[in-house]
Amino acid sequence: MICNVVKAGGAVLEDKGLRNRFLEGFAALGGRKVLVHGGGRSATTVAAALGIPTTMIEGRRVTDEGMREVVTMVYGGLVNKEIVAALQVLGIDALGLTGADLSLVVSRKRPPVEIEGKTVDFGYVGDVVSVNAEALGKLLEWGKVPVVAPLSFDPDWGLMNTNADTMASEVAAALAADNEVSLTFCFEKEGVLGVDGRVIPEIDPALYGKLKSDGTVSGGMIPKIENAFAALSRGVKAVRITDIGHLDGGTLIYG
Repeated sequence: MICNVVKAGGAVLEDKGLRNRFLEGFAALGGRKVLVHGGGRSATTVAAALGIPTTMIEGRRVTDEGMREVVTMVYGGLVNKEIVAALQVLGIDALGLTGADLSLVVSRKRPPVEIEGKTVDFGYVGDVVSVNAEALGKLLEWGKVPVVAPLSFDPDWGLMNTNADTMASEVAAALAADNEVSLTFCFEKEGVLGVDGRVIPEIDPALYGKLKSDGTVSGGMIPKIENAFAALSRGVKAVRITDIGHLDGGTLIYG
């Protein structure tokens, strides 16, 4: 079966008009589909209002106990349920989920890692161990559209903040065993942009290395592209990075 896994983040979710346009396009996609969402800007805003500082390292959020409570509220609650409600209005029978529901995305708490010579403890951040593809498959068979928040589940530690691009990549790879899966990372820009501001139509590992080293690709785009390569290596047929108006365009990632 053909299955579209789409990850939405950035201004696509923060701006109500953009979000509604994106969801209309998503609703119009044929075949089975899964939506994985972010919501980092909302989490940062809520955290600031609560006096909780935000620390980002290579596009990934450091998550202490206070920040874990924030992302659980924002990702698993506010953002997830707003998306589900909007899809229901569009006639899509959506179901909001976190990694804990049905043990959908099981992870392991990330140990401290070395980054540029420094030891970094990301706190309550989960590295994905498994995805319950059987449960996802049943929901898709029943005509439901899973809407997955970027919260995985560590049986020893509970809910874990997990990069939404990673969640989307892992979900796509798990479904690829029994489906022809395409993965789309949708955000506010038309694709990966070069130094001239134009969309780079295709990126392979060699070009990515150059773009990362010269700073053309940085921040949150790093995990996006790295997760694209990971998905391709595990059977996903096609990966794109694009905006709401070009779900079949943007930047094609290939290995």
